[in-house]
Amino acid sequence: MYKVGVDLGGTKTEAILLDEKLNVVERKRVPTPQNNYQEIIDNICSLINDVSSDTSDFSLGICIPGAISKQTGLIKNSNTQCLIGKPLKEDLETKLGKKVSMENDANCFTMAEATMGIATEYDLVFGVIMGTGVGGGIVINGKLHSGRTNIAGEWGHHTLHRNGNPCYCGKNGCVETYLSGPALEKRWSSITGKPQPLPEIISNIDEVNQKWKDEFLENFGYGLANVIDILDPDAIVLGGGLSNIDFLYSEGKESVYDKVFSDLVDTPILKNKLGDSAGVFGACLL
Repeated sequence: MYKVGVDLGGTKTEAILLDEKLNVVERKRVPTPQNNYQEIIDNICSLINDVSSDTSDFSLGICIPGAISKQTGLIKNSNTQCLIGKPLKEDLETKLGKKVSMENDANCFTMAEATMGIATEYDLVFGVIMGTGVGGGIVINGKLHSGRTNIAGEWGHHTLHRNGNPCYCGKNGCVETYLSGPALEKRWSSITGKPQPLPEIISNIDEVNQKWKDEFLENFGYGLANVIDILDPDAIVLGGGLSNIDFLYSEGKESVYDKVFSDLVDTPILKNKLGDSAGVFGACLL
């Protein structure tokens, strides 16, 4: 049976068709409609129809920013806020006339990297998304661990600084408000007075403001050290736009190791192998 995967991202939506040997047959990527639930549904359905036009025999998996509440079946914890409280899975199944497997985007990213990507040799893998938002996923012996209420791995909403930056989730001081792309751009602007996109900031790494960089490394260190103290994974894989920042694998790793509660700290912190398409591959694997 063929497999169709869809990755619903904050800025782009991608669909892919894989054959029985997981070879890419068709692939398409388009911008994600902003703040319009019905347009997002229409966009996803159009993509699925485009990539599967030559076959009707396929399974369908979709990765989303957020999670499905086990109590209500509605979307929760999404930084694409127009999805919150919506029956996305049910609405898509109704429109497509097909069963849909749906999971959090960080879970799909982790599944892909643990089974097809950089972390295939490790038993317990923690996958990290640092981009528009901050999320995480856990794969143990090739199986996704979602937790009792579908929030396993959500390190982006651990409290990093009590009474810290306000978060859309209603709390203050969440990791996401310090380590997401928008948060880092906002902090850069407040320190330097120069609004700049993150890729531009990082491309001039020799000129990066030391205060900004030190804060970034400190928050990155405490954020992932807390994860290691709780989960003690065999490997951590970084994904999302911030995974392209080279110093996270040197100075960033040192900052993490300095804060872990152990006499031995050697957790590999790895750059993803599948790039920003890991999510869509993970969706196929659902």
